[in-house]
Amino acid sequence: MELDFSAFHFLRPLWLLLIVPAILLPWAWLRRHDLKRQLNKVIAPHLIDALVITPQDQQHLRPVHLLAVLLGLGALAAAGPTWTRDTPDFFDNRAPLILAVDLSPSMDADDLPPSRLQAAKHKLHDLLQRRAGARTALIAYAGSAHLVLPATEDPVLLDSFLQALSTTLMSRSGKDVLGVIDQARALLDAEKMPGTLVLVTDGADAEQFGEIPKRLDGSNLQVLVLAVGSQDRGVLHDAQGRPRIGDDGRPLQASFDAEALKQLAKAANAPLGSLTLDDDDLDWIELHAQQHFQAVQGDAQQVHWKDAGYWLCWPLALIALCCVRRGWRVQWLGLVLLGLLAGTPQPARAGALLDAFFTPDQQGRWAFEHGHFPQAAAHFHDPYWKAVAAYNAADYEVALAGFARLDSAQADFYLGNTYVRLFKFPQAIAAYEQALHKQADFPQAKANLALAQALEKDYEDQQQAGTPDEKADKVVEDQTPSKGARQKDQTTPQAASDQQWLNNLTTSPAQFLKRKFMLQDAARQQTAGGAP
Repeated sequence: MELDFSAFHFLRPLWLLLIVPAILLPWAWLRRHDLKRQLNKVIAPHLIDALVITPQDQQHLRPVHLLAVLLGLGALAAAGPTWTRDTPDFFDNRAPLILAVDLSPSMDADDLPPSRLQAAKHKLHDLLQRRAGARTALIAYAGSAHLVLPATEDPVLLDSFLQALSTTLMSRSGKDVLGVIDQARALLDAEKMPGTLVLVTDGADAEQFGEIPKRLDGSNLQVLVLAVGSQDRGVLHDAQGRPRIGDDGRPLQASFDAEALKQLAKAANAPLGSLTLDDDDLDWIELHAQQHFQAVQGDAQQVHWKDAGYWLCWPLALIALCCVRRGWRVQWLGLVLLGLLAGTPQPARAGALLDAFFTPDQQGRWAFEHGHFPQAAAHFHDPYWKAVAAYNAADYEVALAGFARLDSAQADFYLGNTYVRLFKFPQAIAAYEQALHKQADFPQAKANLALAQALEKDYEDQQQAGTPDEKADKVVEDQTPSKGARQKDQTTPQAASDQQWLNNLTTSPAQFLKRKFMLQDAARQQTAGGAP
């Protein structure tokens, strides 16, 4: 924040025009109540002073004077006086950071104990904690690149998926940096902001070096290469931590390709760094990301001025309080307004005082932001926010009814989420597809569509593995008219199993990421004309 009193100005200067009527009001009131002036046309001017007795007015402060002050101060407050430059605390962290983690088999080498991948995940965990509240996305790649999570400000969610990454999730070997760049550019196009891509890898595919500059041309994407490994050859281990044995009976080893990383950094015009024992590598990432963001923004960054007009609200409130005096007409005007507000028929809500000052949607917004979702759903009149609040309150029937009446990509996206919670995966898939039809560039819908397809397959497999008795308990949904009866039906053994299965889905993302990556690889092969 920078003080600059020489740059005093108003953010909305047209409001200052209200000062003119504020000055004219007392003069007009005095002119209208001037008895001598009113009798000027009735009595000869030279007789007025002798015939008219003007009573002494003991009251010097009248409502018109307070009204003029209110109008003048209100004009100053609304005009937005300012002399302070203000840089928001979040300004430097607004640029998205995209983490791309290499999951090729060589990342299981133990030259960085316990393995290169585990060392990288530990370092990225620290980075996510430092960037809490900043938008960060996660990509996994080997022979193909896959979006794990679009840009989010939730470090806990990001870290849960980061820790689930392993080399066993990828069905194709390789190091597809071009696919990572395409994924990163799609994310930044959706964000409409510059960003930084961090490639966390131990090598590169030399065949892609010539194409990398072309993929980066014309984008606001900066690439950083974070090398993972040492000059020593590391032994590869399996999922149980046992060394992998080659055909010659010796443990398999993976080298650290420092030369390929240098060529990769050169092709991407990227700084090259490596993991360190301290936080120097994290400082290095954040410094380059911040510098790139500021360089791209350049002169486009607007100077933010802190509006000081709100400080005038306190004297305005005191003056308005002084207006409520016995015998003043301003007082009766306030009572009339309060009576009109209280007499207006409104649905039962928080109370007459809140209703007088806040709209139902404003009250709903307050309840929503404070986590009171049932109350927010009851207050909201806006159909979209009413449905979103009902969804967060787990009132899925109300949410379904609300989203079904809306025609937008966001509504279809939440409609799909609601169907997933109700284990109606075909409807969820159709809703996500409809959202992508309306908004092709919708990474969250794309990710959830692939996940819903995987969930449908996993859920069908689990149902087929259940006993006949358990399947019979499933015939519960929407067969009774009352909501309470439906809630009671959901306590059957099968429903409890469903909820436990869905909770396990939330806490164990690894198997679902693996199926998601397989589906995406199959879809890409079909698009390219390969075998499904």
